[in-house]
Amino acid sequence: MKSRKFVVSGAPKFKSALTLSAGFAAFAALSMPAIAQDAPEEEESRTLQTVTITATKREQTLQDVPVAVSVVDESVIEKAEIVDLGDLQSVVPSLRVSQQQSSSNTNFIIRGFGNGANNAGIEPSVGVFVDGVYRSRSTSQISDLPNLQHVEVLRGPQSTLFGKNASAGVISIVTQKPQFEWGGNVEGTVSNYNGYRAGAFVTGPLSDTVAFSLGGNFNTRDGYVEDLGDGPDTNERNRWGIRGDLLWEPSDDLSFRVIADYDEIDEICCAAANVVNGPTGAAILALGGNLVAEDPFSYEVAYNFGSENLIKNSGISLQGDYDAGAFTVTSITSYRTSDLSTNQDSDFTSADLLGRKSDDVEIETFTQEVRLTSNGSGPLSWMIGGFYFDETVDIENQLLYGSDIRGYIDILSSGLLSSLEPVVFGVPTGTFFQPGQGFTEFYGQDDTSASLFGTIDYEVTDRLTATFGLNYTQVNKNAFSNAVSTDTFAAVDLNTAAPFITQATAGGLLLQAGVNPTDPAAVAAFATAFPTEFATIQATAAGAPGALQQLQFLPPFLNFPNAVESGSTDDEDTSVTFRLAYDVTDSVNVYGSYATGFKASSWNLSRDSRPTPADYALLAQGGLLLPNLTTGTRFAGPEESKVFELGVKGAYSDFAFNVAIFDQTIEGFQSNVFTGTGFALANAGEQSTQGLELDAQWNATDNLLLSFAGTFLDPVYDSFEESASGDISGQKPYGIPEVSTSTAATYTFNVKNYDAFIRGDWQYESESDYFDEPANQALINDQKKVSTFNASAGLTTESGLSFTLWGRNIFNDEYITVAFPAVAQDGSISGYPNQPATYGLTVRKTF
Repeated sequence: MKSRKFVVSGAPKFKSALTLSAGFAAFAALSMPAIAQDAPEEEESRTLQTVTITATKREQTLQDVPVAVSVVDESVIEKAEIVDLGDLQSVVPSLRVSQQQSSSNTNFIIRGFGNGANNAGIEPSVGVFVDGVYRSRSTSQISDLPNLQHVEVLRGPQSTLFGKNASAGVISIVTQKPQFEWGGNVEGTVSNYNGYRAGAFVTGPLSDTVAFSLGGNFNTRDGYVEDLGDGPDTNERNRWGIRGDLLWEPSDDLSFRVIADYDEIDEICCAAANVVNGPTGAAILALGGNLVAEDPFSYEVAYNFGSENLIKNSGISLQGDYDAGAFTVTSITSYRTSDLSTNQDSDFTSADLLGRKSDDVEIETFTQEVRLTSNGSGPLSWMIGGFYFDETVDIENQLLYGSDIRGYIDILSSGLLSSLEPVVFGVPTGTFFQPGQGFTEFYGQDDTSASLFGTIDYEVTDRLTATFGLNYTQVNKNAFSNAVSTDTFAAVDLNTAAPFITQATAGGLLLQAGVNPTDPAAVAAFATAFPTEFATIQATAAGAPGALQQLQFLPPFLNFPNAVESGSTDDEDTSVTFRLAYDVTDSVNVYGSYATGFKASSWNLSRDSRPTPADYALLAQGGLLLPNLTTGTRFAGPEESKVFELGVKGAYSDFAFNVAIFDQTIEGFQSNVFTGTGFALANAGEQSTQGLELDAQWNATDNLLLSFAGTFLDPVYDSFEESASGDISGQKPYGIPEVSTSTAATYTFNVKNYDAFIRGDWQYESESDYFDEPANQALINDQKKVSTFNASAGLTTESGLSFTLWGRNIFNDEYITVAFPAVAQDGSISGYPNQPATYGLTVRKTF
């Protein structure tokens, strides 16, 4: 790794924040024991809640676990009105969640690392687990999980604890087990945009050894983006789910837990607004189409049909735990399915340029984990496990031209294509760019992997513990494609035809000027009399072949496997963790660690999949090349991460803090970038982030709880020579803010024997670019910055009836979450505006 100082040029706020945070941590570690000792007796009653986490595969308090982890419990989730993983980032600043073109395309990023959206061949670098079961794709929710206990976000590579894809971090969602006492709750919510949510949960015993729980939820809301075209309002909510949980404890040493769930999303989403209206905007209007130009926060768009999303997720898991005395055996078996069907107006205008952009994806996943965890009380404790993963991905996509595509191309080419069809290409005028032409795609992937992992903790002294972790993973992936392009113009070899195109274009322009192109004397006289005009004609004619190449959107696709490309990858890796943890006092712990992580190769199951230059040469030798086939990648190789981390944790009766300083690097980071018609997948040579994370809680009074969490990053592409944007080595990656903070205050009090609270929180993200590509970033000429406030207030009666009034983004902070080049509209930029202010009332009855 390249050596560089942890400094950001021209960012005094960033450096000041680091200095302030580091100084605060040092002051707290040195001073707080004395403060706690001298506190008045009444202050001792202000005790913070002890948080227990399980993502380390054994129950430990947050204070005792020497890992950078954030925990959000059910009380915060309820008070802050967190209903899905997208909302979770408002209380965990090191986590970023972005929803993109559909309800299922969600990206999870921790410490600036993460990927996985928009391409089913790419598993995320951030692993999502629900009750120990790996969710391999981003459709995971938390709104379908009644009786949620807490959510744990582990930062940095966690491969020695998890058997699959934890190279950047882990989100672990934990629900409460069924209870042997009757209980439950029912709740309803009304909100703006005609929003309604309902949920119910019940748990209780079926016998002395069997308990159950059953819950369900429903969530609906009108779209908050008005469609001025022919489509319905978009960005609506329409989703429901049901979940059953059965716990059988035949003896004190043995238990089994079966969980089955089903959830469904059927909604119009997601609206992309015009952020930069390039030169093609005039062509849209000339066709009689419409777009809401450069006004994304009007929450108005103009489409010719709504973007449909139908997602069905289901699964069943069985966990068994057996206490064998010296150790506990745990087995978790799961089977899950995820079906996605979408059709989107991906040109994002009311002109019918793209008549269909559909994606149908079916994913079936089987996992099996077995682990043994020691129960001894001596200086040595250990955990060893194995993980097996088997997944099948089937994809069927279509990208077809609409009824306005031919007129659009004629306008863009100033009628050039129509004039050249019979003269140069020998086809009738109007042959190219017909409705229904386009791309039909079939892709598939079989992914089989196995891992062995484990950790050993050794208490060197009663205060010093050494940890060693190891993971060995082997992954085999077999992928295939069967894609066919019927875009006949994209199959034309314009390089061969270039001289004829240039000649015909010049002749046509001379005719328009009243000059006979076959009469040399007439041409010479025109050139002498009108030198400027003649030079323009020559330049236009010379650039005609290149201009036409820009219209070859969907060239023929070389399918794989083939005689050169096997369509298969086999990867293996050994990841390690070394850590020393020391209890400075009973209240302060410090630790230092080195860890590595691994994610296997990811296949580009999209129309932008291309052979590598080496394979291209072999294909050429075998005579297998297709017209206009270019080079690229079929897959991105493995990514390997490593992190050095120093941390300090402190816990007192009324104050707790956690600080981590880290240097994290991913070699071969799998970059997946939208290019305008598809996604370019490539390995970055090296991407690194140095940073500091801080979170603290303080019971300032018996009634007032203050909390702060901050993440301060210095990310860089140390080496990325072959990105979709060219050589961007040394450049800061787009979309990663240097400073992210979450600040919250909760005040609890009594009103006539009712428990009441008021809560407010503020999320801040400093400026970050929207693109790695300098030209696109120059077009948008703006940066993303977030400053969002949420608030809630509620009370609970003695009978368990509670009322919560809440609002999210109450001051209507406005920013584009993700920006991208507009589809087939060179020079235009589209983007997803953030959700405007939402507010509502939730009524909940607990029994």
